Amino acid sequence: MIRIFIGYDPREAVAYNVLCHSIQARVSEPVAITPLSLKNLGELMWRERHDLQSTDFSFSRFLAPYLCDFEGWALFMDCDMLVLDDMANLWNLRDDQYAVQCVKHDHVPPEERKFLDQPQTKYEKKNWSSVMLFNNAKCSALTPDYVNTASGLELHRFHWLGDDTLIGDIPPRWNHLVDYDPETPLTEISNLHYTTGGPYFEEYKDCGYADIWQAEREQMLYAGSERPD
Repeated sequence: MIRIFIGYDPREAVAYNVLCHSIQARVSEPVAITPLSLKNLGELMWRERHDLQSTDFSFSRFLAPYLCDFEGWALFMDCDMLVLDDMANLWNLRDDQYAVQCVKHDHVPPEERKFLDQPQTKYEKKNWSSVMLFNNAKCSALTPDYVNTASGLELHRFHWLGDDTLIGDIPPRWNHLVDYDPETPLTEISNLHYTTGGPYFEEYKDCGYADIWQAEREQMLYAGSERPD
């Protein structure tokens, strides 16, 4: 079973649901998708919202290993994504020598604000934590107490590992930063990440690959007697 946790923010509900559809429409193995919603997490998340926190799941993502009882593997994804590939291909990249695997971007965004006029923060390892394969047993530092008290930089820069050699790579195609990474043929992209803002926001309706997301949304909304391709 492929275990996927997706960050959920009610301000981006449509993004979450379109992402789920894009996964389910292409995956070749059983998959379990869990939204990381603050409402559902209840007493597991008690830290106060930070002024630089742009989404509800900025910190709750790090509870995924705990929610798996620190057993097996889990995948976390931001909700502002669109999967174009079989998630089994990513799942099969798990490597037991690592605690976490991610795309190691060298991402320094030039703008100061992003979607919903949220601040655009800049820090080392930015966007590494937007897609993470967790080797849960090696992530035992991520208890609710730690996730609720550690600083944002300590969490997102993986200080809780104590050793960057425990961070493995996954191919960049699994976290393509829309309108930052060079425009690339869709055949070379497995996951589109609308990190500054997706086409579900009016001010980003003309962003890169907007037509691909809109087409996926229409497929998600389909109901009828004909089976979609």
